[in-house]
Amino acid sequence: MHDSNEPRPHTGRRRNEAARRAILDAALELLADADGAPVSVETIARAAGVGKQTLYRWWPSKGAVLLDALTDRAAQDVPAPDTGSLREDLRALAVATFEASVRRPAGPALRTLVQEAARDAHLAELMRTFTRARRDAVRAVLERGRERGELGADRDVDLLVDQFYGFFWYRFLLGHAPLDADTAVRFADALLR
Repeated sequence: MHDSNEPRPHTGRRRNEAARRAILDAALELLADADGAPVSVETIARAAGVGKQTLYRWWPSKGAVLLDALTDRAAQDVPAPDTGSLREDLRALAVATFEASVRRPAGPALRTLVQEAARDAHLAELMRTFTRARRDAVRAVLERGRERGELGADRDVDLLVDQFYGFFWYRFLLGHAPLDADTAVRFADALLR
């Protein structure tokens, strides 16, 4: 016999996950189409087919939704490689990072978020959180390579991470030269010389 004081099993998990997914996808698509214009909680909720309160139940702010959407997409588009080879891992990470940055919706969404972050201190802090996580992914690849003896102890890992993302952001923001797979492979190899 079921005790009425026991909590009922949660039955809305699948529906909640579908709503969460719809919100993250809508936020990313709206950012991609925004062309520098601010994206509001109202427009995200409307595009996802949920109420504004649903967003606020899961995220404390619009920026947190946008950060989660970008982080979620980065995890899908740029998985953390671990092939056992520093060169192959760094190449794979560079290729995935560069290619994701020129594809919809991630590339245009990231560009819009960078523009919004220039005007909004809260979004600027969220961008720092996002970039810290991406830097940590590169650092992990380099540290594993060092542990396997593929990267000399005299190489400054933080400087290599700066070089990786300095190159990426320079080309991403200025758009003066490609961020393609060939460039990514040549760049990764140059970093390890």
